[in-house]
Amino acid sequence: MTGFSADWLALREPADHRSRNAKVAQTLANYFDGWRPVTVIDLGCGTGSNLRATAPLLGPEQFWTLVDYDEALLGAAAERLQAWADGAATKDDALVLFKGAKRITVSFRRADLSAELDNVLAPGANLVTASALFDLCSAEFLATLVREIAARKAAFYTVLTYDGDQRWEPEHEADAGMLQAFHDHQARDKGFGASAGPAAPDVLSDLFSAAGYSVFEGDSAWRLGAEDAALVAELAAGFASAVAETGVIGAQELASWRMVLRTGAIVGHTDTLALPPKT
Repeated sequence: MTGFSADWLALREPADHRSRNAKVAQTLANYFDGWRPVTVIDLGCGTGSNLRATAPLLGPEQFWTLVDYDEALLGAAAERLQAWADGAATKDDALVLFKGAKRITVSFRRADLSAELDNVLAPGANLVTASALFDLCSAEFLATLVREIAARKAAFYTVLTYDGDQRWEPEHEADAGMLQAFHDHQARDKGFGASAGPAAPDVLSDLFSAAGYSVFEGDSAWRLGAEDAALVAELAAGFASAVAETGVIGAQELASWRMVLRTGAIVGHTDTLALPPKT
């Protein structure tokens, strides 16, 4: 399964948080207004960034299960969540966080989502959530995910799913060819079968709509400028490395693209909220 370093996740977190779609987030908050407690499963949790951004939208008593394949990231999540909270304690095997008026009980679980999804999506969860995950998953995996969530009548909220828009400042004549090669690379198996890539937001929307859910979508593009210089540089380096692995772009053209100092970038994302039909 594809993994990401804690350093990369820390670098992108400020851009992730400010890019979330406020209207979709408010719709989530409105749906869960008055719920106490709220139980949440966070898939591919990384270092807990999604909890840090989503917990403020939910009620005063929350129970989260953070799921990741990488044991080191789960450890980093526990550390960073304690640093983020106003106070923290341990109870049994869980971490209890106090943030403002909220009490957030967090359990950590190492699991391979491609093989253990049914077990991970335990009965009783009110919300299944994730960040920057599902463009790395196959359409078949997404169909299974939606089926399992719908069977449990849980709500679904995912943010920052890549939608295929990627632009650089300054522009380069190889940008279009590089982007196509990047998408070819993204379509490779990242541990969940051939990835849906930029089609993932539409796949999720169609699947949840077919399951009778109400679907809300909103733009959450990264719009990066001079204040994001470190993130832009790392993003460009990773983009070029992925393109190089395809062998589609010639070495000279790739070297020319890499020579340009990027001052900004736009990376398109979509936030998706799916709410179960009323019973």
